[in-house]
Amino acid sequence: MWRLAAISAICASATGAAGPNGPTTAADMRAMYKELGSPGLEGAALQKAIAEADKSPLGSEKNPVRVSMPAGERYYLGRLKCPGGKTPAFDRSGSTGIGPYGYTLDLYAVTCPGKAPVKVYMDMYHDQPEARPIPGFGVIAD
Repeated sequence: MWRLAAISAICASATGAAGPNGPTTAADMRAMYKELGSPGLEGAALQKAIAEADKSPLGSEKNPVRVSMPAGERYYLGRLKCPGGKTPAFDRSGSTGIGPYGYTLDLYAVTCPGKAPVKVYMDMYHDQPEARPIPGFGVIAD
C-alpha cells in the first residue's frame, strides 16, 4: 500500500514533462514507478509476462486489460457490448495490488442489464491498448 500512497503523492506534485497537473502519459507513470525503485516490466520481460498472462482470461487479476491511462480505461470499457448488443454500465471500484507487469491494477465492476457485475482488472501503464473484448462481451470496432 505504501506504493499507492507514494505514487499518489508524486502524481499530486509532478511538474515539467509530466505536465503541471501530474503525469499525462503511460510513459510518465512508468517513470514514476522507476523513481520509487519498483519498476514494472519492459521489453522482452514484459512480452514474456504478457504471453504467460494470456493463459488466464482477459480482464482477470492474472491477465489485466492493458490500456493507457484512465482515459484508456474508460475508452476500452465504453467500447464493450453485452450479449444482445446493449452497452454495459461500469464503475471503478478502486486500485488493487501490483499486477503481473509490476504496476498497480484498477478494478471495475462491469454490468449488463439484468446480470450480475463482472470484475474487470485493468493495467493503465501501457502504450499499446488492448483491442480484444473480455470473455462474455463483444467490442465495437474502431
